[in-house]
Amino acid sequence: MTSWAAHERSALVDVLHELGPDAPTLCEGWTTKDLAAHVYVRERRPDAAIGVLPLGPLSAYTERVMASVLRVHGYDEIVQRLRTVAPIVRIAHLDEAINTVEFFVHTEDARRPNGLPPRDMPEEFERKIWGRLSKQGRMSFRRVKARVRLVPTVGEPVEFGTGETVEVRGRPSELLLLAYNRKADAKVDLLGDGAAVEALQSARLGL
Repeated sequence: MTSWAAHERSALVDVLHELGPDAPTLCEGWTTKDLAAHVYVRERRPDAAIGVLPLGPLSAYTERVMASVLRVHGYDEIVQRLRTVAPIVRIAHLDEAINTVEFFVHTEDARRPNGLPPRDMPEEFERKIWGRLSKQGRMSFRRVKARVRLVPTVGEPVEFGTGETVEVRGRPSELLLLAYNRKADAKVDLLGDGAAVEALQSARLGL
């Protein structure tokens, strides 16, 4: 079977091609051209890749590189180049490890604000996502001033933090979107004390 990273790479490129460069995304302040440039730089410009995280001057440098690649290559060429794995990623055999989650999240970043129909992800994919999220969730929810209990549709629940409990139910892929701070668009159910729910809703999730 094709890897899940390859599956989501294809889904991301297809939706970027369909929507064009000026469609809105779930990434605040970004259109699809910014999203495409972000993915391109992250994978193909190691000198600027670390700045995809909110790291002050490094982020400013990455933004300049993103603008530069858009000027030099243009949106259509960037999207076409994203169809293939960058050499450095392929040689290091990192595609599945670093891109499955990244490409899924960014595919949904493009699809959801543009009214495209929801995707029904296979159970095998949901289990893979849960294997990742159940381990990294503590980092994603560390700013929530409550105990967070994640209850997936497949897999065993996990808990992070202390205090009153807010229980979050949903498919692993939707819990992942929540963990990446796509709170308004993740299809999850929140159960628990009002203060605990508010603590989750008001916290900045993710890295």
